[in-house]
Amino acid sequence: MHFDHAGIATDDTAEMATLFTDLFEAPVAHEETFDDLAVTFLDLGNGYFELLEPLEDATGAIPRYLDQNGPGMHHLAIATEDVESALDTARAAGVALIDEEPRPGAWGHDVAFLHPRSTGGVLFEFVEH
Repeated sequence: MHFDHAGIATDDTAEMATLFTDLFEAPVAHEETFDDLAVTFLDLGNGYFELLEPLEDATGAIPRYLDQNGPGMHHLAIATEDVESALDTARAAGVALIDEEPRPGAWGHDVAFLHPRSTGGVLFEFVEH
């Protein structure tokens, strides 16, 4: 496993992408609309920033996060070759899971989230590559 990306909730992916491109020389690697989010990945060379902006009338985790916390880091993602195996390892370690099974994620990857109450207050995502 290795670091894949930091998910950042924002009200404006275009503005944040411009700022991070200027600050960190992190060009846009991928953009898509996924579920009710505009998603932009910026390439850091050894990982990505994933910018997450809710579309109008969106519901779900990111709009809820923004309402409660404002813009900021939402989650850290760890790349794995086998999400199901990574979930089995987490279960064996007693970690609470948000996703019992992998689900479709951005960029066509299967993903699964671990509950932050079991991981020191950090929301972790497994991303299958």
